[in-house]
Amino acid sequence: MNDMAKNLVLWLVIAAVLLTVFNNFSAETESSRLNYSDFVTEVQAQRVSKVVIDGYTIVGQRSNGETFETVRPALQDPKLVDDLLQNNVTIEGKQPEQQSIWSQLLVASFPILVIIAIFMFFMRQMQGGGGGKGPMAFGKSKARMMGEDQIKTRFDDVAGCEEAKEEVKELVDYLRDPGKFQKLGGHIPRGILLSGNPGTGKTLLAKAIAGEAKVPFFSISGSDFVEMFVGVGASRVRDMFDQAKKNSPCIIFIDEIDAVGRHRGVGMGGGNDEREQTLNQLLVEMDGFEGTEGVIVIAATNRPDVLDPALLRPGRFDRQVNVGLPDIRGREQILKVHMRKVPVGDDVKPDLIARGTPGFSGADLANLVNEAALFAARGSKRTVGMEQFEKAKDKIMMGAERKSMVMSYDERLNTAYHEAGHAIVGRLMPKHDPVYKVSIIPRGRALGVTMFLPEEDRYSHSRQSIISNICSLYGGRIAEELTLGKEGVTTGASNDIQRATMLARNLVTKWGLSEELGPLLYDDEDGDPFSRGYGAQAKPISEQTQRQIDDVVRQTINGCYQDSTRLLEDNRDILEAMCQALMKYETIDVSQIDQLMAREPVSDPDGWEDSDKDGDAGNGAQAASEPETGKDGDVPDTDGLDDESHDKPGANGPAPDSNLH
Repeated sequence: MNDMAKNLVLWLVIAAVLLTVFNNFSAETESSRLNYSDFVTEVQAQRVSKVVIDGYTIVGQRSNGETFETVRPALQDPKLVDDLLQNNVTIEGKQPEQQSIWSQLLVASFPILVIIAIFMFFMRQMQGGGGGKGPMAFGKSKARMMGEDQIKTRFDDVAGCEEAKEEVKELVDYLRDPGKFQKLGGHIPRGILLSGNPGTGKTLLAKAIAGEAKVPFFSISGSDFVEMFVGVGASRVRDMFDQAKKNSPCIIFIDEIDAVGRHRGVGMGGGNDEREQTLNQLLVEMDGFEGTEGVIVIAATNRPDVLDPALLRPGRFDRQVNVGLPDIRGREQILKVHMRKVPVGDDVKPDLIARGTPGFSGADLANLVNEAALFAARGSKRTVGMEQFEKAKDKIMMGAERKSMVMSYDERLNTAYHEAGHAIVGRLMPKHDPVYKVSIIPRGRALGVTMFLPEEDRYSHSRQSIISNICSLYGGRIAEELTLGKEGVTTGASNDIQRATMLARNLVTKWGLSEELGPLLYDDEDGDPFSRGYGAQAKPISEQTQRQIDDVVRQTINGCYQDSTRLLEDNRDILEAMCQALMKYETIDVSQIDQLMAREPVSDPDGWEDSDKDGDAGNGAQAASEPETGKDGDVPDTDGLDDESHDKPGANGPAPDSNLH
C-alpha cells in the first residue's frame, strides 16, 4: 500500500472518531422516560425535588433519588416555572455549549478533505503509484537502477574474453580517478558497444565493469523504449539520461540495442517512425549540444551490422569490443569459474572437457556444468565426476535420448548402416574431423548419431576439408544403397542432402573455391540485411552464368558421391563389421572405431559387463539397453561453413513432414 492510500485510510479513521465523539455529545443519558403530562402530575404531587432544564429536555430527580427525563412540548407553558416553585422544586438551567472555531472549521471542511484525498489517490494511481506502471507514467524510463552495493560481479567472475576485459578495464580506472586522464587532456570513451555471438558474456562483462567501478548501474533493454504511443520512446530516453546525470558518475547499460538502433529510413513510416524518433533522441543524448560528463553508455548486441552509422561514430560509441567465442584456454577458465559452485570430483579434468567442447559459448559451458550436476543428483552422487560431465556434454551436443521410442529390427539395421557409412567415409577422407562417437539410439528427431570433433579450434576451412565434409554427408545414403539396394534407401538422408548441396553451392558462389568460375561472388544474400527498397533487386548474374553455376555444383556433388561410393565399396567388410557392432552395442566410441578400421575384433565398451541396472557404463559407450547420452555433430563454425555432424533434425531420421516413424 502506498503513502497516499495510507493517508486516505488515516483520514477515514479520524472521521469515524469524530462522528463517535459527536454522537457521544448528543447521547441521551440512561434514565427512565416520562411523558410531559405525567411530569406535571409528579410535580403537583410534590414527588419531584430537582429539575435541570436544557432547552426542550428536562432531567428531573424524585424525592427518593430516582432520575427521569422528559421532553417539553414546543408549545409555550408559562405556568411551568410557577408550578415548580410552588411545589419546592429546585430549578437549574444549563448553559448551551459553544463550539470552538476550529471545531466548526473541521466539521465544515471534512467532506472537502475527503474528496481531495480520493482525487489525489486516483491521480497517483494513474501516474503509476510510484512504480512507473500507470497509464500516465508511460513516458518515464523503465531503467532499473542498481547501487554499488547491489552488484557483486567482478572481473574475476568473467573468463574466456581476456582481450575484451583489457579493453574495458580503463573505464574502471576513469570512473575511480578521472583526474588522471583529464590532466593529460584525454577523455574516456562515451560509449562502448559490446558485440558477439549470443551467450558469450556481454551482459556479464557490463556488470563486472559496474561492480569494479562501484558506481550506479542503470540497466534497460532496447525494446523497453518503443511503445505504441508516439513520442514515448524519446521521452523515456530523456528521462533515463536525466536520472543518470543526477547520479553521475554512472553506467547506462542498454541490452539488445539493435531493437532501437537499426538503420533509419528503412521502415514504411519513413522519418516519422516511432523507432526512429527514439533513435534520434538517443543520438542527441549521447553526443548532442549538452554534455553528459560522467555518464558512460554500454550497449550489447549480436547484430552490429544492422546498427545506424550515426550511432557507431566516434563521440557516441567510440569503441567497439568484440566478445567472441572462447578458445580452448578460455573454455577451461570458464569451466573453472562455474565449477566453483558445484562439488567437483577428483577425476574431473577441465582441460579435457574444454578440448571436447569446440565452439561452446560461456552460456553453453554454464549449462554443461549445470547438466552434469543434475546427472549427479539423479544418481545420488555426492560429487560431480567426469562421467557426469561426459554425459552432459553428449546430451548438449547430440540431444537427449528418446528411450521410449521403439524401432523395429529393420529400421535399426538401416540406421546402423547409415551411421556406419558416415563414420567410415569421414574417417578415410583427408582433412576431415576425427570420428568421436557413433550411436543408433534415437536422439531428438534423429534416428542415429555420428559425432565428429575437431582436434583443435579452427577458424577457416580449405577446399579439401569442404569436399571431405560433402563426401561424409553422402556416406549414409550410399551405405544404405550398397547394403539394402536402391529400393531400401529411406528418407533418412534428407537433411544430409540439403546440407551437402548448400556446402557445394557456397563453395562455388561465395567462397570462390571452384576452378571453373574462379574467385568471384555470385550470391550476395547477406549483403543487404535491411532489404532497402520495396522490391527485390535482380541478381547481377546472367542466365548463362547461373546455368554454369548449377553445372559446377552438380559436378562437385557427383564427384563427391562417386568418391564416397568407391571408399565404401573398397571397405565393405568394415561397413558390415561396424553395422554389427552398432546392432550389438548401440553406441561405439573412438577405441572401438579404431579397432574396426584396423579390421580387428571389437572389444566390449568400458564397464559393459559391470554396468548398472540403468545402463550406465562409465566414460565409454554404455550398455545396449541405455547408451550414453549425447548429440552428434560439431558446433557451427564461425566462418559460415556448415556443420560436419549428422545430428540435425531429420539428418538420420525422416523429415518433419514424413509419414515414417
